[in-house]
Amino acid sequence: MAGHLAGRADLRVTLSLAGRTASPASQPVPVRSGGFGGVVGLAAYLSEERVDALIDATHPYATVISANAVQAAQTAGVPFVALRRLPWIATAGDRWTAVNDVSEAVQALGQVPRRVLVTLGRNELAPFVAAPAHHYLIRSVDPVDPPLPLPQVTYVTGRGPFSENDDRALLQQHRIEVVIAKNSGGTATYGKIAAARALGIGVIMLRRPPEPHGPAVKTVDDAIAWLDHALTSTTARGV
Repeated sequence: MAGHLAGRADLRVTLSLAGRTASPASQPVPVRSGGFGGVVGLAAYLSEERVDALIDATHPYATVISANAVQAAQTAGVPFVALRRLPWIATAGDRWTAVNDVSEAVQALGQVPRRVLVTLGRNELAPFVAAPAHHYLIRSVDPVDPPLPLPQVTYVTGRGPFSENDDRALLQQHRIEVVIAKNSGGTATYGKIAAARALGIGVIMLRRPPEPHGPAVKTVDDAIAWLDHALTSTTARGV
């Protein structure tokens, strides 16, 4: 999204990040980092910065900021749309077990020790402490600090996109028997899903949370088309 809008002379684009990643990827547009202070704070920011349109392109599991964005846009009277990328769909050969949250994912591992690849956020790992029998390979963007109090855990850091070939090599190197993942959609982290399918490895997949009510599109192109339409009757000051 930022790459598509960066060259637009008619727009002043600001990309807002949650601030949870120590070294976020570089972006071609100005970036702000950190929270707004809930609905009230975000609505005030939209008004103070004279924002003409708000696009919510957060992670499908970032439910709090997405809900806040809908309400703040309504409060500030700012045109709004959410970019909700499509979820992955299981295909022939996939062995998925759907669960609602991380605690259910831990329960789905069972009692017999298994070798598990975990691809969740650092702040979501605490439930695994209750299942110390397994050997965990935890992949995250930033190091997990402090480490989890588990007897058998290996950490690896990396930032997507991850290719199917690279993830297949990772799964084979660590003799992984099951993958735990969110249904993020998109291509950047699909490599592990395709690799698990090719190797006959099961995936414990966290279901997506309910989406906040509000207008939404499925692709970047659709979001940009919405933006152009939303701004046709105004002089663009900021997005």
